[in-house]
Amino acid sequence: MHKIKSIILSTIFTILLGLLLGINYYYEETPETPNNLYQVYLDGEKIGIINSKDELYNLINEEQAEIKDEYKVNQVYPPKGFQIIRKSTYDENLSTARDVYDYIKDRKTFTIKGYTITIKSDDEEEPTKYIYVLDRAVFEEAIKNLAKTFVTEDRYEQYIEGTQSEISDTGYIIERMLFEEEVSIKESYISVDEKIYTDVAELTKYLLFGENNDIKEYTVVQGDTIEKIAENNKLNTSELLLANQNIKSVDTLLAIGQKLNVSLINPVLTFIYEEYIVEDIEQQFQTEYKEDNTKYTDYSKTIQEGVNGISRISSRAQFINGEENQQRTDVKTEQVIRNVKNRVIVKGTKKRQSSSPITGKPLDLGGEWYWPTNHPYVITSRFQWRWGSFHEGIDISGTGYKSPIYAALDGVVIQAGYGGIAGNASGCNVIIQHDNGYYTLYGHMATIYSKSRERSYKRYSSSECDMIVKVGQRVKRGQQIGKMGKTGTATGVHVHFGLFNGRPYYGGKAINPMRLWQ
Repeated sequence: MHKIKSIILSTIFTILLGLLLGINYYYEETPETPNNLYQVYLDGEKIGIINSKDELYNLINEEQAEIKDEYKVNQVYPPKGFQIIRKSTYDENLSTARDVYDYIKDRKTFTIKGYTITIKSDDEEEPTKYIYVLDRAVFEEAIKNLAKTFVTEDRYEQYIEGTQSEISDTGYIIERMLFEEEVSIKESYISVDEKIYTDVAELTKYLLFGENNDIKEYTVVQGDTIEKIAENNKLNTSELLLANQNIKSVDTLLAIGQKLNVSLINPVLTFIYEEYIVEDIEQQFQTEYKEDNTKYTDYSKTIQEGVNGISRISSRAQFINGEENQQRTDVKTEQVIRNVKNRVIVKGTKKRQSSSPITGKPLDLGGEWYWPTNHPYVITSRFQWRWGSFHEGIDISGTGYKSPIYAALDGVVIQAGYGGIAGNASGCNVIIQHDNGYYTLYGHMATIYSKSRERSYKRYSSSECDMIVKVGQRVKRGQQIGKMGKTGTATGVHVHFGLFNGRPYYGGKAINPMRLWQ
């Protein structure tokens, strides 16, 4: 028994001695304190431990001399996704700065210090845009140039300096300028594989035309005018002038061989300015009829010629990237310059005693057309090219939401509801077939809902349109057929009034409606 105890004690002693020797060995082979090193990450992946971060930064800057020369900068920085964290470790499995640099350069591009401009739209379907510059002054100057493109340099400077002239009789002043999008700018590290703008003119061009716009150039030939060149390139004159800032007006004389930019602008930012306007507007005279039962039905005599009135109208207008919003607000008559004088026509009502059928063709009653809205009104867009497509009518605004829309002439309603042959872009609309072979279209009428719900492109059924007439109904000249709204593709409350010789969109030819009153 004593012998067994001796063996056990001996074994325990041997184990304890081994443990003591192991601990002693550990302390002899392990440093007394850990090293202060740097763990390097790229996109969250550990790529090495180095003992000097400055050595790595200096190596990047020395090796990327080409980037420094291209962008005229003094420092090149690690790529995005790079992270370096100081840590204390006993690990002596170190990487060299060269090892880490070689790993990085084969996988990602390096960065330089600059500014990132973020452009965020209220439309959730519109992607956020980013612009990169080295000097924020480049962006600030380009933004000023964009604004001056739409309002001219003189008017921009007068607005900024508060030196706009007061309106005496007629004229306009800018009340506000803004961008529709949320624009922010902050200092950041920019990858050199991004488009980095260093030139004001280049960035201005991008802001005006966008990166995917196909820039088209035209060479002036003998006989060219601003109007002719614009028409041939599906632009209106305002759009052509916006694309060519060296041309100040439609009356500018062009030189043979002169180069013009005939591209449709496609601004990256939505520049809005608002104006207070006082202008003299003609009020179209109407035609009144008097019946004479002593004269036969083929008798017609004008006993008083019509004279258009002139009213001095004040209003507020909003311009979006150079194009006027389709809605005028605060429209008021400030002064009547000349009273309107209606045309008066006497028509016979006495019928002849004859068995012979009446022959002949419908008479074009051009001068007898009724103006389709109340007064005062403002025409916000005319019969012309607009945004790359032809605007086949005129936009009339200023009489207020759900104000009356009138039939221009006697006829039969062939469309009353949303979309139909006029398409969803016309929203709630009415089309009338007149007895003389013409058709008139009245678009963007109101729904049974509030104005705030009449969004662009929102689809309504015919039953949701606030219709006053129905298909097949015969209407009289001057009869109310609907109410002004902003359904379909509309930027504001107005009525689109179109005139067609023949059935609209089925072979009928669009005609400038203003010809009815000229």
